[in-house]
Amino acid sequence: MLKRNPHLTPYLWIVLINLTLFGIACNHHPADTAEAKNTSLDLHTLLKPTNSAVVSGIPVTTLQSANQSLSIDALGQVDYDTRRVQTIAARFSGRIEKLYVKYRYQHVHIGDKIMDIYSPELVTAQQDLLFVLHNDPGNTALLDAAKTKLQLLGMDNQQLQEVIRSGKPLYKVTVYTHYTGHIHEAGSMTRPTGNDASNDMGELPLKEGMYVQKGQTLFQLYNTDQSWIILHLYPGHASLVKVGTHVTITPETAPDKPFAATINYIEPFYHQDSKTLTARVYFDNMRSMLPIGSQVKATIQGATGSATWLPREAVLSLGLHQVVLKRQNGLFQVAAVQTGIITDSLIQVTGGLTAQDSVAADAQYLMDSESFIKVKQ
Repeated sequence: MLKRNPHLTPYLWIVLINLTLFGIACNHHPADTAEAKNTSLDLHTLLKPTNSAVVSGIPVTTLQSANQSLSIDALGQVDYDTRRVQTIAARFSGRIEKLYVKYRYQHVHIGDKIMDIYSPELVTAQQDLLFVLHNDPGNTALLDAAKTKLQLLGMDNQQLQEVIRSGKPLYKVTVYTHYTGHIHEAGSMTRPTGNDASNDMGELPLKEGMYVQKGQTLFQLYNTDQSWIILHLYPGHASLVKVGTHVTITPETAPDKPFAATINYIEPFYHQDSKTLTARVYFDNMRSMLPIGSQVKATIQGATGSATWLPREAVLSLGLHQVVLKRQNGLFQVAAVQTGIITDSLIQVTGGLTAQDSVAADAQYLMDSESFIKVKQ
């Protein structure tokens, strides 16, 4: 006869009495006893809390090792290719008589005039050449030396021949650009952004009448025919992207004209106050004509290498923890796992399970929506 235990609730008493009666009935049917013993669970198992263990016949799955190709979405912007930055510097000291470029981002081509400049040093060098021509025209060594000096100071052949033909020095020498690109002030790499665009398009600090020193950097030219795209990669995706990885670029300004490219360079550091890694994509912007600073979307074809995977439904996210329901001794018990890459249908498991472990194929199916899942630390 069962003796009442004051610590058991009436509900547990009912369960205990039913199990006792079930045991008595089994004694009267010896043939069924062995089968019932194999398929039934003991009282200790049935009384497990539902927030840490579940009894179910749901299908199970195990870790699968495979190489996965997946698409990684990234955002970025078009930027200047700083490898193609050119500099216009003063080859001699002097005063700017006329300035042909007036504002930032003014586009110039090879051979365009930049400024007219008066230089006492250049005038003196021209007078030396004219003196040799008038007094010792047969002295080719002195003539060549005088011509070479003027060329090194920045005079081109046409200007040099004009001095020789006229017999008079040029007091204003025109400086031409040998490059094509957008004019920027020296040391500046600004670009129009948002409400500051009107300010960035202001006049250049260099003005007519100002003096420049020999060797002083006057302007920088940024060529947009060859540009690059800066892509921002999250740390979880950084290991999947390599130099040479294929990427599809969709410009914000021309969403109907995506183009294929490759990752050309990955910066080996994180920028200050940034949680993303930077990758560069070099491309020919002569045909695309994408504005500098415009946004793009990128789809990168990454490869995971060898990794272990579970179906996404098998892993339950609890915010700070990722858990699975691992089958042990006929029960599904909550177990924490470490995860990595997530694809459309799979999730990478980096720790917490072995190849021999079986887990519920659908963890959410077993969880009561009102249950608080307890994870063992």
